[in-house]
Amino acid sequence: MTSHTLDELIADGVLGRHVLVRSDLNVPLDGLTVTDDGRVRASIPVVQKLADAGARVIVMAHLGRPKGEPDPQYSIAPAANRLAELSDLEVSIASDVVGPSAQKLAAEMDDGTVLVLENVRFDARETSKDDAQRAEFASELAALTGENGAYVNDAFGAVHRKHASVFDIASLLPAYQGDLVATEVKVLKTLTGAPKRPYVVVLGGSKVSDKLAVIDNLLNRADQLLIGGGMAFTFLKAQGHEVGGSLLEEDQLETCRGYLSRAKELGCDIVLPTDVVVASKFGADAEHEVRPANDITGGRFGDTGLGLDIGPDSAEKFASYIQSANTVFWNGPMGVFEIPAFAGGTRAVATALAESEVFSVVGGGDSAAAVRTLGFIDADFSHISTGGGASLEYLEGKELPGLTALEARS
Repeated sequence: MTSHTLDELIADGVLGRHVLVRSDLNVPLDGLTVTDDGRVRASIPVVQKLADAGARVIVMAHLGRPKGEPDPQYSIAPAANRLAELSDLEVSIASDVVGPSAQKLAAEMDDGTVLVLENVRFDARETSKDDAQRAEFASELAALTGENGAYVNDAFGAVHRKHASVFDIASLLPAYQGDLVATEVKVLKTLTGAPKRPYVVVLGGSKVSDKLAVIDNLLNRADQLLIGGGMAFTFLKAQGHEVGGSLLEEDQLETCRGYLSRAKELGCDIVLPTDVVVASKFGADAEHEVRPANDITGGRFGDTGLGLDIGPDSAEKFASYIQSANTVFWNGPMGVFEIPAFAGGTRAVATALAESEVFSVVGGGDSAAAVRTLGFIDADFSHISTGGGASLEYLEGKELPGLTALEARS
């Protein structure tokens, strides 16, 4: 079953109609400044497409994790202002979600203009486990569109959530899949279907437990699984190596041993770091040295040393696997990339992807932030996902509520 597309909606005619668009404006902030506007940029094409066709576009989105009530530090305003700055759109911002401000501004909209509602998570009903509460909130959102409204889901980063603005709303209005969501699904289907081989998966980040299901689902698909970041130390410990003060999930050691054993049976190589950048402490001013991965505690810092990045030999090895691949999926940094001394591994992976002809998919969240922080641009990669957790859940083979809700309307 497939979803109705944005082009179908526009072909049906949107001039003068209110179209409710679920966008992903969940960007990192430093005070009122957006520090990575990748998701805002990715949201613009669909909003622009609808506005150009004469729709009255009402954008709803979340930002951060407010506790179901207004909280100024999570206001959508900085992201909405960035949306206006990066486009030619005429944007107004409601001071509430479905209250008097939203109702008044929605009713006064002209054709081709945009209204951004305040953070939908300022209303506790958005994320409620109670179906009736979510349905009530969804009906109030739908009411903003008047008698001939439509709904477009263009927030792939939220499709794994059974929330009112993602799931329930699709049963109340004619529902369509946004272009961003369509692109994400197409790319991820490539990774879970028949990717061109060799297929290399690069996983990093802090915890093995965050990636258990994706490892489980990709072991029989990938040719090599390169593991860096904090999660590598649990694998190294599972092999019998001491990891000092490095991040370690003791309760996942047996799971990692199981993966190492299964990988051999399935013909997938799990590639772990051969050397590690070990520091005296966590911090930009920390003393550090490169140690063999099988002798992390034998150096200057002994049992207290912290592994904060893969070492140069590992980085070169990972890069060689990437350069010989035809398909690469990367999720999670190789080290603490925010600190220059521990950014080498992440930079090496990004450089290898950027300089090769490989079909490269960079998973959202920290990976996307890392490549931009290190000076790479989106065009250096085949696709940078806006999905984060949603991308991983898709690769795990899970059913995503936001997608199933759109399919149910087709």
